[in-house]
Amino acid sequence: MKNYLIAALLMGTSISVKAQQEISYEVSFPNVVHHEAEISMTIPNVPANAPLRVRFARSSPGRYATHEFGKNIYHLKAFDANGKALALKQPAGDVFEIEKPAGKIKITYTIFGNWIDGTYAGFDEQHAHMNIPAVFAFPVGMDKRPRTVKFSYPKQADWKVATQLKSMGNGVYYAKDFQYFMDSPIEISAFKEASWEVKTTDGKNQKIHLIAHSDDDEMTIFNYANMIKKVVDEQKAIFGELPTFDYGNYYFLHCVHPSYAGDGMEHRNSTVIVQRTPKIAGNESNLLGTFSHEFFHAWNVERLRPKTLEPFNFTQSNISDELWIAEGFTQYYGNLTLKRSGFRTLENMLRVFGSLVNSVSNSPGAKNFSPVQASRYAVFADAGVAVDRTNQQNIFTSYYTYGAAVALALDLRLRSDFNLTLDNYMQALWKAYGKTEIAYNINDLEKTLASLTKNPSFANKFFKDFVYATKKEDYASLLLKAGLVLRKEAAGKAYSGIGRLEASATGKIIIPATTVGLPAYNAGLDIDDVILKADGEEIKTVKDFEAITAKHQPGETIEIVYSRKGVERTTKLTFIENPMLELVTIESTGGTLTAEMKAFREKWLESALK
Repeated sequence: MKNYLIAALLMGTSISVKAQQEISYEVSFPNVVHHEAEISMTIPNVPANAPLRVRFARSSPGRYATHEFGKNIYHLKAFDANGKALALKQPAGDVFEIEKPAGKIKITYTIFGNWIDGTYAGFDEQHAHMNIPAVFAFPVGMDKRPRTVKFSYPKQADWKVATQLKSMGNGVYYAKDFQYFMDSPIEISAFKEASWEVKTTDGKNQKIHLIAHSDDDEMTIFNYANMIKKVVDEQKAIFGELPTFDYGNYYFLHCVHPSYAGDGMEHRNSTVIVQRTPKIAGNESNLLGTFSHEFFHAWNVERLRPKTLEPFNFTQSNISDELWIAEGFTQYYGNLTLKRSGFRTLENMLRVFGSLVNSVSNSPGAKNFSPVQASRYAVFADAGVAVDRTNQQNIFTSYYTYGAAVALALDLRLRSDFNLTLDNYMQALWKAYGKTEIAYNINDLEKTLASLTKNPSFANKFFKDFVYATKKEDYASLLLKAGLVLRKEAAGKAYSGIGRLEASATGKIIIPATTVGLPAYNAGLDIDDVILKADGEEIKTVKDFEAITAKHQPGETIEIVYSRKGVERTTKLTFIENPMLELVTIESTGGTLTAEMKAFREKWLESALK
């Protein structure tokens, strides 16, 4: 009896200590029509022996570049436990300092939010859409303290809250620490909801929720949830099990409106999906791609996580060597899952896979920079904001497409040479590093491939050639095993290397950025040059130049007269054969789809559900 009493007293003491350390927020929306929210943050037990620094984030989970969230904060004030105003210093744009804090400190401020996507925040009469780093200040050095947040919206009687934060009742939501809090987006609106139950491997019930803030009826949401369920089931088959969601719930926070920015952003037990359509109805299949990609992240990134992103630093960009697998493999499986679950045709997949091979075969970024280097460039490319032009066209291939092309190559190689699949590899990674939540590095990825194939030399060569370096697999021979033919899309046709010409409002035909190694680049043509004549003919429309190109053969040279900053110039452009590739079925070329090819294709692309 005494032991029980002691245990109860200890538990009560622990809860009391946590409550004394808890950082609490209150949020209200008195001026939501003008996109403002009012925030207060109370920090108890502030040490008196050092200045207190309060700051705003500069980066966000799922994003790798910096974002200056502090720019939308104003009217920030600080008070002591008696309500007395405290002096504030501002050593940086998003950092505030109280020189002599003591006891309990309260911070209040106004935030403006008018951008609905997965990174920022938006407040209006329809909803409050919050990415935590874009909204909430935090005290520096108190990351282990729990957080609570309470919302007040008396004028919006039909609003309700959806979030992966733990509900404590009475409108209060809880996070165990700073990292979980910052990773927990919030949607408050008169949303519609459809949910279904799933089981963990140990038989426990979990729930997956579709939270839809859209102009759709209940039946549309219900039917759409059933479509998403098929995607979830196919992805479960890839890994062999669902993750164990904290608090037993996973949320798709889905906002739909033509005025929104559009985005998909993964989180530990939820994802934000913002799409620029009038409604879900009539667009179901097209919208599914983001759901498929983002839910795959529940395994890959949220639990199967690179060491370079642990812990996530909210004060700067987060550079990683492994985005080619974290985002790229997710991109590959996002598309493959839709085919396996019946929402994409074979023709759809041919376009997707053909585009991947084109990207790594014909872009200078992939020719000259490795997947690791492409991953590192994310700190500049991942929605990073700058006003100056870059040379991305010639130095960067997206780690999404680059990584997806690596996934395609590895999947086909495992199927061809080892009677294994990329699914087997993802399962092995999941068991070693995902389910255990032991962060990995690239050496761990290579070791797992070596163990799976029982061939360390293959694993070493694959990573040496295709991850650390710029070599490319023989996609044509690999794809042929599935009865798919990789060929030139416009064999024998002349190609200038000029991308999409633009006609200005004044009728000028303007050249876009040119690509290194292609005829236009070699001819010295550059972005914003205006084409005046080609092959002796005046160029008045985009079609004029296309018609001239069509008259010529690869290897032939024409003269181009162009204007650069008002100065007329002349150059010579030599056409090459169009290098763009397409992927088609062998049967569409008049070839024979053998039984072996057919079986390979079906095992790869058809449902993995048993």
